[in-house]
Amino acid sequence: MITIYGMGDSGNCYKPRLLLAKLGIGFRHVEVDALDGSTRAPDFLAKNPNGKVPLLETEDGRHLAESNAMLLYLAEGTRFLPQDRFERALAYQWLFFEQYSHEPAVAVRRALLVYPERAPQRTPARLAETLEAGNRALAVMEDRLDTARFFAGEAMSVADIALYAYTHQAGRGGFDLGLFPAVSAWLKRVEADPGHVPIDWRP
Repeated sequence: MITIYGMGDSGNCYKPRLLLAKLGIGFRHVEVDALDGSTRAPDFLAKNPNGKVPLLETEDGRHLAESNAMLLYLAEGTRFLPQDRFERALAYQWLFFEQYSHEPAVAVRRALLVYPERAPQRTPARLAETLEAGNRALAVMEDRLDTARFFAGEAMSVADIALYAYTHQAGRGGFDLGLFPAVSAWLKRVEADPGHVPIDWRP
């Protein structure tokens, strides 16, 4: 059975859990908390020297880090990885966008406001910077979703799983999703897709 090591309320850790749920694939969840130092423990570092979660352990004991790499691995041969060459490249494009433009603003601002231990980093300048960058990323998403049902075309893909994880939590980061009606409608489409589970779901 696949094992996912991760934090229950992390959007990055939610991504592979959500995809596995939609695929109907059973897995084991092992809670590993980056906030209490357990990702720096020797037994965890032996699995992932980078000391971060999520971490996927395959049935044969191999390890795969980085949430979007996990999505691509798990989606191989399923409806979540487009067969069309261009649509597949679009899915990759939005995965890169999620990690470089979306997550560093939307996820980081959420973390600054949600986790007490981040309080020293919660400066007015940092909050303003992440708000501006996050709204810019949400506006790019809004523009795409004005003309497409999903990010890689008319069918849901790994790109939607990746972007859903922190976008549906954006309100906890102080973002007003009411300003982005196409994004809000897309969130509902993702949630209506079979097998959907909330972020706090465990198998």
